[in-house]
Amino acid sequence: MTGLVYAAVTYLRSPAGVFVEEMRRDLHPSHTHADAHITILPPRALHGTEEQAIQLLNHTCRAATPFHVSMGDVESFIPSTPTVFIRVAHGAYRFRELHDQLNRGPLQCDEPWPYMPHLTIVKMDTMDEARKVVALARPRWDTCDDNRRIAIDTITFVKGSGERWIDLATIPLGQRVCK
Repeated sequence: MTGLVYAAVTYLRSPAGVFVEEMRRDLHPSHTHADAHITILPPRALHGTEEQAIQLLNHTCRAATPFHVSMGDVESFIPSTPTVFIRVAHGAYRFRELHDQLNRGPLQCDEPWPYMPHLTIVKMDTMDEARKVVALARPRWDTCDDNRRIAIDTITFVKGSGERWIDLATIPLGQRVCK
């Protein structure tokens, strides 16, 4: 995807999120530009204005209850892509619900892959590199002493060109906004 695109993410400001950021720095130092996050809407072009997209996010997030997820094991999308990630083990359905509720109107996109909530560790250039990272990341992730249970209470709407992202709006879940 080229040009300016938009996405919706939730940042992981937990000890597990910090652990993954440190692991990413060690495993692939040239790709440390993104804070630990779980993508809810993968990058896409808008079908409308930023304001319309933010209105949809606000409306949907107000109706959503904050929730918790538990992070699982290190996995990869090999052979589809050389991406190494941590699976959302419990609570993934809540991300799928949000994804489905948001993937409409100005944010609608026919995505090339089925949506699967996950925390990307790295996206490598080749499958062989990704296999090596999986072998290194699994035992390292096992040393993470955080309980891996993460509170999800905000969604951040971002725009960028793939490498660098700008936060446009951070929207709390379950918050009623007075008119």
